[in-house]
Amino acid sequence: MDDVMLSSDNSSLPTMSIQGGQPMDKADKELDRWEYAQKGIVQRDDSGDFEGGFTQHFIEIQQELLGQIPATAISGNDITSSCLYVAGLSAISAGKFAPISLLLVVVVLWLFKGVYSEVGAALPLNGGAYNVLLNTTSKLLAALAACLTLLSYVATAVVSGSEAAYYAQNLWEKIDPLWATVLLLAFFCVLNLVGISESSVVATIIFAIHCTTLIILIVLCAVEAFKTNWVMLVRNWKTDPIVSVSQDIFFGFCSGLLGVSGFETSANFIEEQKPGVFPQTLRNMWIAVAVFNPIISLLSMALIPLSEMPKYSQTLLSEMGNRAAGPWLSILVSADAALVLSGAVLTSYVGVIGLMRRMALDRLLPRFLLTQNKWRRTNHWIILTFFAVTSSLFLIVSLSSSSGVANVQTTLAGVYTVSFLSVMALFGIGNLLLKYKRSELPREYKTFWGFTIIAIVSVGAALVGNILYSVSVLVYFSAYFLATLVVVGIMMARIRILRFIYTSLAKFSCLNNFMGDWLKLQIKAIQDTDIVFFTRRGKLSVINKAILYIRENELTDKIKIIHCYETEDDIPAKLIANVKIMDRCYPKTTIDLFMVRGKFSPSMVHHLSEKLDIPKNFMFLTCPNGKFPNNIAEFGGVRLITH
Repeated sequence: MDDVMLSSDNSSLPTMSIQGGQPMDKADKELDRWEYAQKGIVQRDDSGDFEGGFTQHFIEIQQELLGQIPATAISGNDITSSCLYVAGLSAISAGKFAPISLLLVVVVLWLFKGVYSEVGAALPLNGGAYNVLLNTTSKLLAALAACLTLLSYVATAVVSGSEAAYYAQNLWEKIDPLWATVLLLAFFCVLNLVGISESSVVATIIFAIHCTTLIILIVLCAVEAFKTNWVMLVRNWKTDPIVSVSQDIFFGFCSGLLGVSGFETSANFIEEQKPGVFPQTLRNMWIAVAVFNPIISLLSMALIPLSEMPKYSQTLLSEMGNRAAGPWLSILVSADAALVLSGAVLTSYVGVIGLMRRMALDRLLPRFLLTQNKWRRTNHWIILTFFAVTSSLFLIVSLSSSSGVANVQTTLAGVYTVSFLSVMALFGIGNLLLKYKRSELPREYKTFWGFTIIAIVSVGAALVGNILYSVSVLVYFSAYFLATLVVVGIMMARIRILRFIYTSLAKFSCLNNFMGDWLKLQIKAIQDTDIVFFTRRGKLSVINKAILYIRENELTDKIKIIHCYETEDDIPAKLIANVKIMDRCYPKTTIDLFMVRGKFSPSMVHHLSEKLDIPKNFMFLTCPNGKFPNNIAEFGGVRLITH
């Protein structure tokens, strides 16, 4: 390993100046003088006090991780809920070729199973596409992926909640879908405030009931089809293509890919899963999609004429149950649909909590979102914010439309389509960058380059196909995406915004006297965050590259270069001189050097993080090679720097 990044406050360790802040030219404006940083210093600790094991608190957290069944259930409720509508959507788009289209979806999902497994093994951190792009490219591109993922979760929660309310209305006519949806969102808000372990129990129960119901439906529909000698299937197969064989299969494939929504969710709470569980959840979800979706599509054509498919597109499985075994099975399927769609709402909450926590830690969202309540130690501000956004969005769209709740499904379904497929494509691109830039990063799973490229092209084609099928979705997508991007954009550019205001006020002395000092304090407060880079060899080019990356991606003017050594001979001869050069090259950034005796290890990083009060996501290191003894996951969130 060459380097890592870390920050620290001024400690009581012996220090010496390694440079004076580079003097400004006399022509420099007075208003810019305050931006120049203090001189860098050298700190050294030979005590070895940093060596040791993990704290008890850290061990207690590890003991609460999710196993295979609950982790699969949380994501599985989302992906298997697609069975309730994907067969109908594919039949409308592909006609008699719908089962073939859904089989192609199974193949593409198998490719993504390998993509997600490799990324999860190499970078087992919450955030999904955001996480992999953050560790392979710039923070800006990672933020774009995060915005798309957040938008996908909002749309999933609202659409799933409203559809669950409609299914519930089929069971009891007095239910008002409008307020039932809001109450459902509120219920899962409270459930997540209680904690993920309790939420996972509910998710597991829902998942078990749903899978059992689907199996009963498939068995009874197959029995009915055998009784009729598959006459309806033969009759449907003799119908003409909607447009052409190739075009029907393609558009069926495009709509069928919505049936894998939820596959990305597991990557957004990977830190809450036990080691080795993540690839198991991917395998289990793939099996569920491979078994249920094509079979249900085939059986639907064995019971219902293709000409009647549009009529039952939203409640296709309920109608299949009615024709196979009568009203009782139809009622059972409707009840199960309401339940599992409610489970998809829970999945949205769980996924968004993991993602927003990571974004807040990386200063892409306000820090107050990380606040935990003393009762259950859950991030209540994230949970309450998500409830406020989803419920208010749902009410605004519903009450402003003459078609009521139904308009939510039409409006947000398009938003969901574009955002979900974009996230899948970005995850594949992140996997390619991982292979190219992090080829030496140890991981248990690796997928073939060609498989990743095929997966990206497939979802890219589906994205274009869905847009061509309904161009109007771009209007809604753009509106919601830009609203999400503005919040993150302000967080990333807030120093530039404050500086612009400061320089603008400088032209008006009366306003500048009143606001100038306050603006300078705000800018300094934002930049008052230490960033750390661990260096092994102290190479000038590597240190410079690390500093450039930090200046471009992090809001800070404090960088601490840390070197861990076991003997005096391990200290690079030019380390102090190289840091001194860098401190002179970047006068607006304080660049310190901290040398500490001890072996560089996860335990060392953990104790440095606690001792110096620096979050691990503000620590960086270059990509370890294959000889590195530890997995990057053992460092608990330390980020890889680009090269």
